[in-house]
Amino acid sequence: MNERIERSGLKVDAELSQFIDSEVLGPLGLDANAFWQGFAVLAGRFAPENRALLAKRDALQALVDAWHRDRKGKSIDLGEYRAFLTEIGYLVAEPEAFTIGTQNVDPEIATMAGPQLVVPVLNDRFVLNAANARWGSLYDAWYGTDALDAPAARPGGYDADRGAAVVRAGRVFLDQTFPLSGMSWNDWDGDGVPPLADARQFAGHKPGSVLLRNNGLHAEVVLDRTHPVGKADKAGIADIVLESALTAIVDLEDSVAAVDAEDKLLAYRNWLGLMRGDLEARFQKGGQTMSRKLEADRTWTAPDGGTLTLPGRSLLFVRNVGHLMTNPAILLADGCEIPEGIMDAVITSAIGMHDVKGLGPLRNSRAGSIYIVKPKMHGPEEAAFTNDLFDAVEELLGLERHTVKVGVMDEERRTSANLAACIAAVRDRIVFINTGFLDRTGDEIHTSMQAGAMIRKGAIKGSGWIAAYEKRNVCIGLAQGLSGKAQIGKGMWAAPDMMHDMMEQKIAHPRTGANTAWVPSPTAATLHAMHYHQVNVFNLRTAVAQELTPDLDALLAIPLAGSINWSEAEVAEELDNNAQGLLGYVVRWIDQGVGCSKVPDINDVGLMEDRATLRISSQHMANWLLHGVATNAQVMDSLKRMATKVDAQNAGDPLYEPMAGNWEESFAFRAACDLVFNGIEQPNGYTEPLLHAWRLKKKAAQAKEAELA
Repeated sequence: MNERIERSGLKVDAELSQFIDSEVLGPLGLDANAFWQGFAVLAGRFAPENRALLAKRDALQALVDAWHRDRKGKSIDLGEYRAFLTEIGYLVAEPEAFTIGTQNVDPEIATMAGPQLVVPVLNDRFVLNAANARWGSLYDAWYGTDALDAPAARPGGYDADRGAAVVRAGRVFLDQTFPLSGMSWNDWDGDGVPPLADARQFAGHKPGSVLLRNNGLHAEVVLDRTHPVGKADKAGIADIVLESALTAIVDLEDSVAAVDAEDKLLAYRNWLGLMRGDLEARFQKGGQTMSRKLEADRTWTAPDGGTLTLPGRSLLFVRNVGHLMTNPAILLADGCEIPEGIMDAVITSAIGMHDVKGLGPLRNSRAGSIYIVKPKMHGPEEAAFTNDLFDAVEELLGLERHTVKVGVMDEERRTSANLAACIAAVRDRIVFINTGFLDRTGDEIHTSMQAGAMIRKGAIKGSGWIAAYEKRNVCIGLAQGLSGKAQIGKGMWAAPDMMHDMMEQKIAHPRTGANTAWVPSPTAATLHAMHYHQVNVFNLRTAVAQELTPDLDALLAIPLAGSINWSEAEVAEELDNNAQGLLGYVVRWIDQGVGCSKVPDINDVGLMEDRATLRISSQHMANWLLHGVATNAQVMDSLKRMATKVDAQNAGDPLYEPMAGNWEESFAFRAACDLVFNGIEQPNGYTEPLLHAWRLKKKAAQAKEAELA
């Protein structure tokens, strides 16, 4: 345990305290003693409110559980169900018609449509890759993935046939997106300004570069006759570079394993490096030490002869944790750990001030805002709590009201059912709503745990409530005036090696009227950007806004199986799928502190997984255990067999610790068992309490081993 020092009644990890005083507050010119005094008052006010909100979650869940137990075996009358949820305060009255009042929002969020990355804050190299993913080579994205309908590149250096296929696809993209007057791009000789059919698509130029614009997004045609590709090209086109990830979420939550002061300090330090603009990563590659920094802005000569400057980096949000967890980095005056969301709000906002005040060489928000994504809020009371907390943070730091913006993740059932009221609670600072299958389904299962056995996990994606949830999110967001002021987002494509499938399927996201969607890599961002050239989201929204918002009953329909008639083989298949995915992620989280990585699924397909994977898998297995679809013995058998499979999948990792045969010694395996067998007791089905407890045990054991060594 690190040393703690007292700061105005708070007991703060000494290294964290020093970091905040010298690296965060000092350059801002803020008095450290005044900051800690104000922080202590703020924490003293909001920590009890935080606890009360969590207690209300538990009380509502207990009432819902009892209601379902009383009706076991009976079909659910949705009218009666809705009346019950209203009576207990789970559902609230719809607010009077309103339009959000958010101001000072950057165009990447408010008026542009394009991909969004989510990146774990603890990995500086990944963070920089994401921040620099604003621009990406379309040629590279096609050449190195299966997105292109052409034979894969042959090994052993550059494959000219594959390269030629990429160039042909590039010409098709240019002809479709930026058509020329009277000719194809195949006929252009590369001299002067290309004769665009719509001259308004010409955005700028500089030596070796023509900048084009479509649907608000830019594309750079790179001209270089000395380049291996350009010298063989009639026009000298060496590449097409697309404006790709407009925004990125730097994540302190589901994609990281941050359980103590040591972890949080690394997270805050990386966020500070981004906000100062001086974060640098050094790493080994090919036997050489490499470094990576943030990209500079890009400039061209505009059509009117002036200078056009475009950001070289994605606009960055920071995702704080939700309201549930506490952290030992700071102890309150009563000796309790501080609610981690309160700590995040204060510290990430203070760090964000470095950007607002322009203290570094690069800027994040040109509008002068700090963007915080707030996950896992349950209903409008919790959204209002966040709004009040951010008010208090602004007062503590001397920021103008609503400098700190909020993104509301629509991933909990009580938020989905009361979405308009949640938006109303943060109406003057909201910049983001989105949807996501995994967490939302995890809460769907846990909320209705006592109602009966759920259908199989794969079938849930096709159930009626999911369609209603996705549609309602967009319709309600548009009705409350988010268009032109905030993002409406859609969820992650989890398979980074399946870009062909992504290109076929993910165009559905902009077609809903959403102006962003999550992608798993910078390469995927470049490919997904093509969809926003094909679909003008803001024009489409006029029609979407006229469509009927799905009824609340459709959202509240529970995906119950009814009669249980699965075969033994089908039950085993479902258990194995859940167990393998759960174990594949847990073993890296507990043993190595890796919160997000490409994890092979049961069919050895690599999927980008985070904590939401565990929530849905563990809750689904717990539900089937509760309702007798599977026995404890069947589940344990599946866990052990899948542990052996996961061990084999990780055989090439020198840091990997096998689980099979080490059932009692493997903290990772025991954590996985706890997530399933104690799943019903976990608050709202969250995995964090158990994961944090087991990770802290593992870190303590590793520290002891290091001491003895």
